[in-house]
Amino acid sequence: MNSPLTVIIPTLNAAATLPGCLAALAPGAALIREIIIVDAGSTDATRGLGPGATWLTAPASRGGQLREGAAAASSPFLLLLHADTRLSPDWPEAVGNALTTPVTAGYFRFRLDSRRNAARVLEAIVALRCRILKLPYGDQGLLISRALLAEIGGVPDIPLMEDVALARLLGGRLRPLAARAVTSAARYERDGWFRRPLKNLFCLSLYYCGVSPARIKALYG
Repeated sequence: MNSPLTVIIPTLNAAATLPGCLAALAPGAALIREIIIVDAGSTDATRGLGPGATWLTAPASRGGQLREGAAAASSPFLLLLHADTRLSPDWPEAVGNALTTPVTAGYFRFRLDSRRNAARVLEAIVALRCRILKLPYGDQGLLISRALLAEIGGVPDIPLMEDVALARLLGGRLRPLAARAVTSAARYERDGWFRRPLKNLFCLSLYYCGVSPARIKALYG
């Protein structure tokens, strides 16, 4: 019960990716007190996965799902993680080091599970965005203390852009962690390696212009 970390994973029809996400957590079992999976009404086999995890149900809103998970957590630190993201095997060392320093909010380095050159270009762009704008996205994970999350008002209960909202609230307190978050490249393969990032940028611009996350979600797809 002294393990310091609760992992929170929002899901919706994530049967294809959740097993890999959970398996990648195994090297850090000693750090993890509990895994909380907050499902939004999956109609596939998602709910049959993750034995030993605590399962909650919430409406289909990623921000709301994460908020529900955080409210149920019992650990001093939280790791918010997407179901299609797999942490690299060295993640326990990176997180362990972060927990012994004043850093209380950290994100992993973005990596795509593709060998395409376009994937490497996109990874470089994301690294630049994180370094200059301090704006990691949710597929890079978020390590945060419960105290700091409470200080900034918790995870915003919005269906999309909750990661951007959190990054803006945290500002300069976000730090990169020395491990990778390997994310599925399926959406880039499906939507196009340049069209998908442009669409993401368009949605981000709408958010900064004050368009509601619910309306942006309809465009995001």
